[in-house]
Amino acid sequence: MNLFDLTGKTAIVTGSSRGIGRAIAEQLAEHGAQVVISSRKAEACEKVVTHINQTYGEGRAIAVPANISSKADLQNLADTASRAFGKVDILVCNAASNPYYGPMSGISDDQFRKILENNVIANHWMISMVAPQMMERRDGSVILISSIGGLKGSPIIGAYNISKAADFQLARNLAVEFGPYNVRVNCIAPGLVQTDFARALWENPDTLRAATADKPLRRIGQPDEIAGAAVFLAAQASSFMTGQTIVVDGGATII
Repeated sequence: MNLFDLTGKTAIVTGSSRGIGRAIAEQLAEHGAQVVISSRKAEACEKVVTHINQTYGEGRAIAVPANISSKADLQNLADTASRAFGKVDILVCNAASNPYYGPMSGISDDQFRKILENNVIANHWMISMVAPQMMERRDGSVILISSIGGLKGSPIIGAYNISKAADFQLARNLAVEFGPYNVRVNCIAPGLVQTDFARALWENPDTLRAATADKPLRRIGQPDEIAGAAVFLAAQASSFMTGQTIVVDGGATII
């Protein structure tokens, strides 16, 4: 048995038109899964779908645009994925937002609320929409893309870090609830990865040098290096793992 074979599985990946989400979707397809690409902009989603279908075979991917702040959009995403492929086996909650940089004393209520709603509550919504069918089949894997920010404090992204710490607990709690039905829930906590989302933290060479100089691997991560962990958590290889967080950070949190 190939422990990483995802043939016949269907995966939804939110925020998958670029960055870590796109890398995860492409690697899931590489390992045999059918994938549902979703982000706010339809055109960006369709580009990823075209690439996957041209690379791995027509019909392997579809696009379902959705804004994670809209519960109706997420319900449509879940329903459309199920209609198109018959089921959802893997859910990757990757989409997130961070509209504020600075100390907690300066954040507005609306900014704080948006971070919590998009990074925690939207994950709860999406999971609740696909988990029942997974539980009925007694098979499924839910993966939350969190951050090492959830493991420490920060003077500039404190609210974001609070939301990512909440995702760790969301995974733990749902792992307890879903475990008897053989549905697993885990997190991935990336360190600094070269994506548009994190551009403010790596675009300036001096900032990047300061962020990586004392880290064991001495470099920034790449989206595909996070995707490998997602393939593991989606596949049979991790069948006895739930409620856990895999830290993929180049060693940043060990020093």
